[in-house]
Amino acid sequence: MLKLYNTLAKTKEEFKPVVLGKVGLYSCGPTVYNYIHIGNIRAYLNADILRRYLIYCGYEVRHIKNITDVGHLTEDDIAQGDSGEDKISKKAGAENKTPEEIARFYEDAFKKDEELMDILPANYFPRATAHVPAMIKMIEGLIKKGFAYEKNGNVFFDVTKFNDYGKLSGNTLANLKVGARLEEHPDKKNPWDFALWLAAPKEHLMKWVSPWGEGYPGWHIECSAMSMEYLGDTVDIHTGGEDNIFPHHEAEIAQSECFSGKKFVNFWLHNRHLLVNGEKMSKSKGNFYILKDILDKNYSPMELRLALLSSHYRSQMNFTWEVMEQAKSNLQKISAWVNNLKNIESRDAINRVSTGDGIDFVHIYEKRFEEAIDDDLNIPLALSVVYELITETNKFLAEDKLSIATAENILKFWEKINKVLGLKVKIFVTTTFTLKRNIGDVAISNFPEEIIRLAEKRKVARDNKDFQKSDELRKEIEKAGYIIEDLKDNNYKLTKK
Repeated sequence: MLKLYNTLAKTKEEFKPVVLGKVGLYSCGPTVYNYIHIGNIRAYLNADILRRYLIYCGYEVRHIKNITDVGHLTEDDIAQGDSGEDKISKKAGAENKTPEEIARFYEDAFKKDEELMDILPANYFPRATAHVPAMIKMIEGLIKKGFAYEKNGNVFFDVTKFNDYGKLSGNTLANLKVGARLEEHPDKKNPWDFALWLAAPKEHLMKWVSPWGEGYPGWHIECSAMSMEYLGDTVDIHTGGEDNIFPHHEAEIAQSECFSGKKFVNFWLHNRHLLVNGEKMSKSKGNFYILKDILDKNYSPMELRLALLSSHYRSQMNFTWEVMEQAKSNLQKISAWVNNLKNIESRDAINRVSTGDGIDFVHIYEKRFEEAIDDDLNIPLALSVVYELITETNKFLAEDKLSIATAENILKFWEKINKVLGLKVKIFVTTTFTLKRNIGDVAISNFPEEIIRLAEKRKVARDNKDFQKSDELRKEIEKAGYIIEDLKDNNYKLTKK
């Protein structure tokens, strides 16, 4: 039974979809004026894990991730986020390009980063610029119902007309009046009202004809219009970073529920901020990282994926290079384990007893894995279950006491749960026992089975960093008249003395 922490309810709740067997999932996508940073990647990765687990549980998931290519203004840290220049227009001016050129370039870069991170592509990536007519229609409806007003070509949502304003963030009107940093706008009735449509100055690069004159949509209205078009009036789950709770998601709720008369979202999931070395990411501090920065440090996308998954989405993760080193080591451990199990699958049962068959590996660990993720997507705990399984099976591998049948079942279990984790594990094909390969200059079939068995046991010991055991086995191989040499690709080479 999947339970998710609902920001709206401030507690964990059992997940139940609006339509039996189907889930509508909406994720706030990127504003495409720059490369996404590792904090953004973490947010999209958490949505990916949620989607993967829902599919694992048998749901049909429709995932929408919008592309914000207009309307997100530079002063989004001031109250309602409708002050300043359009971020894409500003970037276009700085690079002497059109807004469309900027948006398409960074949209493509975003999708490439997601592909490298093995984040499943959304079913749809709707662009804000393609849905301006739907936004205008929604704004017209809000004006007609008395929830919005127009002045001098600007249209604002009147938050005093929505009694539940602040139910997500806690920023009720009373709290806003006391402590919020609010921008003054001459056309606003109340300083806490937010923009649905803004009149465009002559020099503004992106503008559309509307009933209120030439202008452009506010940042918040686009997500409401697009989510309703693709997922209906009520969305099962809406994800995003905690910085989106206010004003963005609070505004979404207000305008959507006033327009449709229905509950907008049943479950709101928000991930905490990512820190770097204990501090907020900042270019001025030199701790602002995009995916390329991680790759330039010789880490792989999968190592970053594992590092980000090692912290619960509702905890404030502290990113360090030590964390990346640990993830690198853990991914090597998983890779070695998978490869060693595949080796057993492909060889004859040499002196192998069925000790390992006495343990119901799959069902014991499957239950614990699912229980961990059912508890508000506790992936760190789920990973600890995997690491425990690796330790358990490696004991039998090292003693040659794991049967082929058990190894096959464990591999099937790994392939099943890895559809949730999404870790691309490198398979060292040359380590499988029955491959058409040579060891040294002699065909593998010409080596005594006992020597090959010792060599494979030594490889397991090295993969598990049991170097004392590895040295003992090397000496045993040499004593029998053979030399074993470790190769760079995690394989080995055998030659006769």
